Amino acid sequence: MEQSKVNEMLAWASQKKLDAVGKKLEARGFKVIACADRTAARSALMKLLAAPEHQTIGFGGSMSVGVLEVEPELAAAGKTLLNHGNPSLSFEEKMAVMRAQLTCDVFVASTNALTEDGILVNIDGNGNRVAAMIFGPKQVVLVVGRNKLVPDVHAGLERIAQLAGPVNAYRLNRKTPCATTGSCGHCSGACPESICRMTTIVKQPSANTPTTILLVNDDLGL
Repeated sequence: MEQSKVNEMLAWASQKKLDAVGKKLEARGFKVIACADRTAARSALMKLLAAPEHQTIGFGGSMSVGVLEVEPELAAAGKTLLNHGNPSLSFEEKMAVMRAQLTCDVFVASTNALTEDGILVNIDGNGNRVAAMIFGPKQVVLVVGRNKLVPDVHAGLERIAQLAGPVNAYRLNRKTPCATTGSCGHCSGACPESICRMTTIVKQPSANTPTTILLVNDDLGL
């Protein structure tokens, strides 16, 4: 059997799972947009962010969003982009951008894990990302690839501990045990550069923060 046919069948199976999760998310109060792949996700995201009411757009440092490369087009359209990951920013400027993200028109991020029951699981270092995902921005948009799907909250926490946490610590050049070993060292409280300081389990969006989730039948980010 050709690999293209195998890929087609795997994509079909993934879509069935995402469709089921999408229904659970909608029942919890999230708006869901199904995207067949990253190209469709980029198109859907640009359509959302191009709305005239979205003039200030915050980015939570998500690799899932970054690979869609929407920022140049948005900047060219005159949008004000709040990206604290800009390497030219000083520490003070970075902190100011993070605070501004809390009151932007729309905040764009991803989630570390999404359970089959529609629960968002995240662990953060500064807390700015999870804070903006919960309350403050006028609207939140989350881009979630099929690779983020896990059976339950426990599996979500394990995914972060054994994959997303260590790889992100390595990517950010943090001096943590996991950045050396590749697996969680349970260093909370004992490691000044730990990126695992706040854990959030979100079962429903805030009543005052409309949240749209792009469910993407593609592997995105960590």
